[in-house]
Order: sequence, then structure tokens, then C-alpha cells
Amino acid sequence: MRPLTHETPKPLLKVGGVPLLEHHLVRLRDAGISEVVVNASYLGDQVAAFCGDGGRWGLRIRVSREAAPLETAGGIIEALPLLGEAPFIVVNGDVYCDYPFKRLIDRAIDSGQGRLVLVDNPTHHPRGDFRLVDGKVEQPEDTVTSEARSRNTLTFSGIALYAADFFAGYERGKRALKPLLDDAILQGHLSGERFEGVWNDVGTPERLAALNV
Repeated sequence: MRPLTHETPKPLLKVGGVPLLEHHLVRLRDAGISEVVVNASYLGDQVAAFCGDGGRWGLRIRVSREAAPLETAGGIIEALPLLGEAPFIVVNGDVYCDYPFKRLIDRAIDSGQGRLVLVDNPTHHPRGDFRLVDGKVEQPEDTVTSEARSRNTLTFSGIALYAADFFAGYERGKRALKPLLDDAILQGHLSGERFEGVWNDVGTPERLAALNV
């Protein structure tokens, strides 16, 4: 996202004049969530100052500070003491969507389980990430052609529901999420749903500009 992120952290870039992070906070509040933990690393002081205590949105916000970026799983594991023992929703700060979060709030989830929200493959990621078979998340088939894989896979949206113990046993530190998801698939612990509404991965200045047309 450079040069846009030279002075502004990605979650504070604006769509329709409103920071990406604020879009999420408002949707989460409107779905009935009252407590939010926000991970902050790069230009984290700006993120923390923007969030405050969350009162202006009717939320209670706590910020989990990372001295250095810990990647997705590492950031979640670092924040676990703030998240408690109930299932929690994770939303990537660099996506824009109109996903109805109440669908996850109303979803019962068993110990050790995770549930991913999957979307149709965007043009910049045509091969997708996973298959969705009868509500279960599965790995793509290795033997199919790229064209067939594109037709039969979906992309992980960065939105998910996890039981707190989904991350049990993993040490703190920098850690990518994909290996944990792969392990959960092997154990049959990962379900999913397809979302066909508005969803954008705001990964380049061009994609952000397209949203603001």
C-alpha cells in the first residue's frame, strides 16, 4: 500500500471518507458486539489513539500492542489474554465488506473449532485458497488444472469465528495463520460458509482508489 502507508497505518485508510477500521467497528457494534480487541503494530500509536476506549461507538476497545509485526496467528495468540475463553470473531483490518457479523455471533461452535467466511476468488487471486464441501473447509485438489482449481475453490475473506482453544498449544511469537488452518483441516476442525456480498481486499492503492470512485 505504499506510499499511502508511509504515514498512515492500513486500517486507517479511508473508504467513503471513513477509515476501514471504523467500518468494521460500526458493523460489529450493530451486530450486537460490545467488546473489541484491536491489534496494533505498524504506526500503532495512531491506531490506539483513533480507537481510544471505544466509547464514541458504544464499544469497549482494548488495544493489543505488538512491538514488531507478529502476523495473523501470532497477533491473535498475543491477544488471547484479552479475548477471554468465549468464542471470538476475527476480522482483518485491511478488508472492506458488508458481511452481517450476526451470522457468526449466532453460530454455535465446539471446542477447538474454527469457522471461516469464504468469498468468490477476486481477480488478483484466481486460484483461491480452499474448497467448501458440505459446510467443511477442505484443501484444493492437487491433481486438477489451474482452470479447474479456480472454479472449485474459494478465497478466505479474513473473517472467521474461533473457539478460544483453537490456538491452544501454540507459543507466542511471529506466526502465520495458514499452517494452523491446514492443521485444523487435517483434524476436521474447520467449517465454513460462502459469502456473496460486498467484499474487497484493500491490498493496493489501485484497489483502494476503485472503492472510492
